[in-house]
Amino acid sequence: MVSRRQAVQRLGRRSRSLRGCVRDLALAGLATLVGSFGVVGSLGVPVHAQQARTANDRVYSGAQARRGQALYKERCASCHGEALRGGSGPPLTGDEFMAVWGRQPLSDLVGKILNTMPANDPGKLTRQQSTDLVGHILQVGTFPAGQTELGADEAALKLITIPAAQGSAGLPPIAPAASHAPSFPPAGNLAQVMRGILFPSSNLIFNVQTHDPNELKASAGTSGSTGGFNWTDWGAGIYPGWSIVDYAAIAVAESAPLMLMPGRRCENGRPVPVDRPDWIKFTQELAEAGRAAYKASQTRSQEAVSDSSNQLADACLHCHQVYRDNPAFRRTDPSDKSGRCTVK
Repeated sequence: MVSRRQAVQRLGRRSRSLRGCVRDLALAGLATLVGSFGVVGSLGVPVHAQQARTANDRVYSGAQARRGQALYKERCASCHGEALRGGSGPPLTGDEFMAVWGRQPLSDLVGKILNTMPANDPGKLTRQQSTDLVGHILQVGTFPAGQTELGADEAALKLITIPAAQGSAGLPPIAPAASHAPSFPPAGNLAQVMRGILFPSSNLIFNVQTHDPNELKASAGTSGSTGGFNWTDWGAGIYPGWSIVDYAAIAVAESAPLMLMPGRRCENGRPVPVDRPDWIKFTQELAEAGRAAYKASQTRSQEAVSDSSNQLADACLHCHQVYRDNPAFRRTDPSDKSGRCTVK
């Protein structure tokens, strides 16, 4: 029987393949057009060679920053503070801001504002307003203004990065826990961690392939529910759909290292092979897939998350093929778990 994850994975691959075919056809058509007319420039389409720049290169104007300042006072200051030093929201200037956004393209910052801000009413700002807000952030951060406004075009914004703080890469990384901090032995086996955290969180991400997180779900009272406990609906309605996808992606990324906790055992009692290079690699793939899913979710694009979910499915598959579903260790009964976590 095909599992739900496998079915969703296949669906995702089909949708990815379809989009790939459309893309390839479009590129083929463009190549034919270019070949027929010589060069794109001969068609009257201006071609500008854009170079990478940083926020130090006077990429916004003073007038734009003033527009952003007025908008900031109206929509952002209550959370991020009048001086952008933070409050209930994180600071938008200073070392803490640079530690997060240093070396990142302005397209990411504009996208973050456009898709997820204000936190209590996201998605209401226009792309131009989001770009003006970035102009204000840059001015407060003492990046010099120029004569030309910062454009809202995403492709152009990708070529402009926020430089790291001078003399450093921002704040030093958070130090690991001190040796005198309490240690916690594993409370559950690997299967319990997978089913309690990674399985439901991954399924929330896979579910975006077929359901837009903006969809409004019928309440339990109108859905024919029998009133029994439903582990997928217990928190329905508490958080917006896209926030739930964010949280699921973070749960995958943050909990993946639990697979490397010393002393953890598999469901059959075998020790989890935490020292094996392939197990470490599979864990890293899972953490990276969670981070990729979070980045995709921040765009608030169903297609972006759907594409990203293929990376998550692949990360799961790579590990399962070796340590869960390896036919060399499976018995006649597919439900026999005695061979799991077995190493050749």
